[in-house]
Formats: sequence, structure tokens, C-alpha cells
Amino acid sequence: MILSNKKIIISLLVIIFATLDFINPALAQKLQIVPFPAKISEQPGNFEILRNTTIFIKNTTPEQIKLAASITVKVKNSSGFELSTVTTLPDENVISIVIDSSQNIASEGYQLNVSPKSIQILSKTSAGAFYGIQTLFQLLPPEIESLTIKPVKWLVPCVMIKDSPRFTWRGLHIDVCRHFFSVEVIKKQLNIMAMYKLNTFHWHLTDDQGWRIEIKKYPRLTEIGSMRTEPDGSSYGGFYTQEEIKEVVKYAQDRYINVLPEIEMPGHALAALAAYPEYSCTGGPFSVKNIWGVELEAFCPGKEQTYKFLDDIIAEVTTLFPYEYIHIGGDECMKTRWKVCPLCQARKRKEGLKNEKQLQSYFIKRIEKIVHIHGKKLIGWDEILEGGLASSATVMSWRGEKGGIIAAKKRQNVIMTPQRWMYLDHYQGTDKLEPAALRGLVTLEDLYNYEPIPKKLAPDKHKYILGAQVNLWAEYISTPQHLEYMAYPRTLALSEVDWSMQKSRDYSDFMSRMDNQFRRLDLLGVTYHIPIPEGPCNLEAFSDTLNLNFFTSRPMRMVYTTDSSVPTAESAIFGAPLILTQSTLIKIRTILPTGEMSSVRTIRAEKQQLSPALQTPGMPGLSMKRSPGKFYKMENLNAIFSNEDTIISNLNFRFNYKNPCAANISGYIDVPQSAKYYFTTESDELWIDGKLIVSNEGEIKNHSRNDGSIMLMAGKHNLKINFFNNIIGGRPSSINGIKLSYRINGQDLFSPVSAEMLSH
Repeated sequence: MILSNKKIIISLLVIIFATLDFINPALAQKLQIVPFPAKISEQPGNFEILRNTTIFIKNTTPEQIKLAASITVKVKNSSGFELSTVTTLPDENVISIVIDSSQNIASEGYQLNVSPKSIQILSKTSAGAFYGIQTLFQLLPPEIESLTIKPVKWLVPCVMIKDSPRFTWRGLHIDVCRHFFSVEVIKKQLNIMAMYKLNTFHWHLTDDQGWRIEIKKYPRLTEIGSMRTEPDGSSYGGFYTQEEIKEVVKYAQDRYINVLPEIEMPGHALAALAAYPEYSCTGGPFSVKNIWGVELEAFCPGKEQTYKFLDDIIAEVTTLFPYEYIHIGGDECMKTRWKVCPLCQARKRKEGLKNEKQLQSYFIKRIEKIVHIHGKKLIGWDEILEGGLASSATVMSWRGEKGGIIAAKKRQNVIMTPQRWMYLDHYQGTDKLEPAALRGLVTLEDLYNYEPIPKKLAPDKHKYILGAQVNLWAEYISTPQHLEYMAYPRTLALSEVDWSMQKSRDYSDFMSRMDNQFRRLDLLGVTYHIPIPEGPCNLEAFSDTLNLNFFTSRPMRMVYTTDSSVPTAESAIFGAPLILTQSTLIKIRTILPTGEMSSVRTIRAEKQQLSPALQTPGMPGLSMKRSPGKFYKMENLNAIFSNEDTIISNLNFRFNYKNPCAANISGYIDVPQSAKYYFTTESDELWIDGKLIVSNEGEIKNHSRNDGSIMLMAGKHNLKINFFNNIIGGRPSSINGIKLSYRINGQDLFSPVSAEMLSH
């Protein structure tokens, strides 16, 4: 039997690829691909895309035409070349897309062979070809991402690549309930997902703070449930029509991304219950929640009509989303109402359930049957394990790895998304400088080094780990720019965790490839995290000399000024600690090799004499005056405080967030020794001896941010605190309260100001 030339070439390629080793670091630095391919070999020379380059497809099927168009559109945008698509293979200067289902290639895998005369993308499926095209784009100059013509040579280095993903689930989750993001914003994130070979978009569409998907049978879900009244009295909301949902799903499908809808139940359901309170235990009335946290109200599992209501919703949702899965939440369900609900207790007795955890399991299992009737599979957060796991459910393990391990041992599928590594709403650097976030610290390196297969899991259960997913919860994320700042570049690290083989992953190597990726993100108008210089606080007092040292959460160059000007690429480079002998205003920021820069930090270094102590006897406690009303800015504080003083014994005083007010607290603080003191507080202002030390005005007060320092003699000093009992960004300031802590220069930790240190 005589083989065709094409089959001989393909056979030879397969043999060559079988002998390739994993990439070496030197090659990785030249070929800056993310996620990095499984096997790659560099060859001499380059292929150049020219005006007369053609794209070959074997068949004019819609899929192959779409794949060819993805190349022609991008090349035209950036080069002005209008490449033609042909079905007869030219001898040279051709990019060929060959989809052959008989090839021994993984379903999402591809082979990419670049020679000076041709580029061949060989795959078993259209998805594999699409991923091969994404790798091709990354081999081209970053300017390929431009929407305007760039005068560069469009060279592709000659390489041979054989590649396929390690995991089948490579996910990004975005919460649109706490803050709503438009269809265009979602599409932009899908574009970036496609670039980095992520294939699952988890769309969190319902929660206590908003219902974001149109359900035609129950119009009040969006009429009422999509809008909330913010604490300042303004209205906030938005939702996606079913046509917009279809538009996003189609857009994702064109990029080989599955869209997973999440409809929360039985908890996180207040927005739905505000619209239809009859499906709660108490009957309401309710309003859409306007602060963050876990809500007491939940769907009532004791009412039969609850299941009919949810069945109707699931029926409409499943017609909009072709993906085989639907996510039903199942997390953080408060069971308080169930414990006193006669119908819930009757349901427990009827079904022989021992406790409310088993009642939740009963609810989940009934929902699972509904999901199956509509032709879908159920996914839930790891709380669905409580009381007994539904028979075929897939578990998203978020509270750690334990839930995932339990489910995998039961031979049920798992997506690993533990918050310690996978939550993008956690900080990327110090919480003193980064924009307000929910909690914790997940650096780029932390996320990159995460291994989705738990060490405690037996090898025969590894197959039940489908992959890993990053989750972006939007409590404190209200703009598209902030969303991207939190998502990138950490989502790029996730792409390599999910795609690349564990033994080939190396963080230093990954970072060496990121400069190329930052250039691409810049061209796409993507906002991403650049570490902010850390170290000193905002106000650094000193009496003689001051040494200021700076560092960043990942090593980067810093530039600074001392003349009040904004640092630029030409400014002084920070190297050794700054030694100051006079009061100085320092401005400093991080700069990437691309020229992009972080936000500017301003540090006021102030030379001071020790502030003298006061000779006053004083009485225990502090004096507090209050003025009712909603206050957000000091300049608006025109209210008359109450004439009567309230004496508070310490600063653990707690306000009720439902009674907004401004509080003025005054008295004395007694410090134990003459020294430089650092202070930190959640209050709006801290004054000591008539000097403003800390200002948190307008901040989301989920932690102390703007620390300051002052030189104090041992003894008593005037103390004044202004505190607004308000809600900013969904966070009541009353949760943390006033709080005041200090540390003496040289100490590492802050200590709370004790009652014994306070007087009036």
C-alpha cells in the first residue's frame, strides 16, 4: 500500500514528537507561551506571514471556516493583510488547519509544526485546532493583539509542538450578583479565557444581593429581585435578558468555552424570596440584601410548592445553557428558620431525617432529580456533602481540599477550588495598600504553585479530579477595571496549573514569560495587578534620621521622587534604603519592563520633636458625643453633637449599623515610654496632640489601612477619634467598631490600646 505524501509527513511528525523532551528553561525564555505546551522542539528559521499568505482548510464546514476566520480577522486588524482561505493546499507560504478524527491526539490537543515555508495545525477536533491557533498567536509578536495596524515583521519561530491539557476542567468564576457586569465586560473576559485555553465560565447569576437572569414565568425575579436599595438610599441593579444570555453563550461557544450557570439554593436566596416570599419558611416580607454576609432566610424545603417553583426556573435555565451541567450552589445555608418551621419539621418526621443537615441533603437530592429530568448534571459547593451526597453530583471543593477528597473517595467528580489558593477576591499584596478585598492573601506565586491533585488522595482516585477553577466574588469589586485587576495575572497562572504537566511547571520560568503576556494584555486594554511598593506606613515620624526600605510582593523595579512629582520611567531607581535627615515627601511606584507602572504611593516622612506629655489627673474612660444621620465625609459633618457626654470605658464599644450616626470620642491616651509610636484604627480619623495621624475617610473599613506614627514622650496625650457609623461598599463600619492599636518602634506586632491607657 502506497501512502500519500501528506500521510507520510503526518506519520513522521508523530514519530518525531514521541522523542521530544520537556522544554528546557533557555527555550522557555525565548518562546514565551502561557500555558506552556507539553512538548516542544525549536527548529532553525522563521515563518513570515506576508500579504499573500494563505490559509488552507480541507473542508468548508462552519467550524473550519470559523477557525480560519479567527486567524484572518486578527491578522487583518494588526497588519492590514487580508489573507485568503483556500481548499487546495499550496506548496508554500501557507497556514494549514487539518482536523482529522483518526489521529492519535487528545480531544483538546493539537500538533503545531512551523517551518520556513508552512505552518501546520493538526488536531482531532475543532477545539484542539482552536487551541493550536492560540499557541500560534503567542508565537507571533505581541502586536498581533492590536486592533490598529502595527509596522512589525510577522515572524513565527520554527518549532514543533505536541500539546494537550492535563485537566478537562479549566475554569473562571465571576459573581455578577454583588456587583453587575455588562455583556460586553463578560465577553472581554471570555476573550482572555480563550487566549489562555480556559474552557469553563462559571456564571454566578443569583444570590442574596441580586437576581440577574430573566425567568419569563416569574417576572418579579428581575422586577424586584434584580434591584436593591443601597445604604445611602441609591438604587443598584441590573439583569441579563434571555436574549443576552443566549448572546453570551454563543460568544463563548465560538471560543470553545462552556458556560456553567449557577442558581443558588436553598440558601443565598433572599433576592428570589424578596420577589416570591411564599417559598420561604416565614412568608416575608423581605428586601434584597444590601450588605454582605450570610442571610438567615432560605427556601423552605418543607413546602411542596418550593420544588415546583424551582423546577420551573431550572426548566427555563436549562433551555438557555447547552452545557451538560447546572450549578445549584448549596453553600452557606443557614438552617435557623428550618428548625422552627412546622412544615420543615413535618418533612423531617415524614422522611425519617435526623437533623437539618439531612434535610438539606433531602432538598439537594430532590433538586438533583429535577436537574436530571431536564437533561443536566448537578454541581454544588462542598456543603452538598453534608447529610449525604447526591448520587451523581459533582463537588466544587472551596472550603479546603477535604470536601474534594471525600467526594473523590466516593468516586464522584470534583473541581478543586479551595479558597486558600483559588479565590481571586483575596489580596495580592499587603491589605494596607491593595484595594479593599474580602479576606486573606493569595499571591501569584501561591496560586501558580497549587497542585489540584491532593497528596492524600490515592492514585486510583486521581481521575475524579476534573481540574481547578479560580473564583472571583464581587463584594468589593464594583468596576470592570477592578474586576480585571483582581483576575489578572493570577488567572494566567491558573491556566498553566490546569493545562501544563506538573513536572514542567516552574514559577521562575513562568515569570520569565509574563513580560510577553503583559504586552498582550496592554494591547487588549486589560487592567492587571502590578505590585505596589510595600514597607513604610503613610506617615513616618522621626527625630534624627530615618531609614526607609521598600519591597514588593513579587520582585520588581521601583522608581521614586522626593520633589513631590509623580515618578516616571526616568525617575531614580530604588536600590538601597533611603536615609533621610529632613522632612521629605516620597512618591514611589513599581515599573514593569514593558513600561507599565503601579499606582503611586505617597509617604510623608516628618521630622518631629517628642510631643510633651500632659500633666492632668483625668477620670477613667473616654467621652463620646453622637449625632444621628448618614455621614460619609468630614466636610459634610455639620451636625451638632449631643450636649450630653457618654462615658465609654474602652474602645470595644459597638454601634448598631441600623442606627447611622457620627461619633466624636475624646480624652487622653497614656503611653508607657518616650518613643516613636505607630497607630492603626478602623475609625475615620485619629488625632493625637492636635495632629492627624490616621485618616480612613471614605474607605471600606474591613481592616485598618492608613497607619501613621508620631513621636511621644511617656505620659498622657490628647486623643480624638471621629467615627462614622455608616455602610460603605456593603460593609457596615460597626462590624469592626472603633478599634485602636499601637506598637512602639522596633516592635513587630500591634497591641490593642487598653482601658488602663484611657482617661478623660
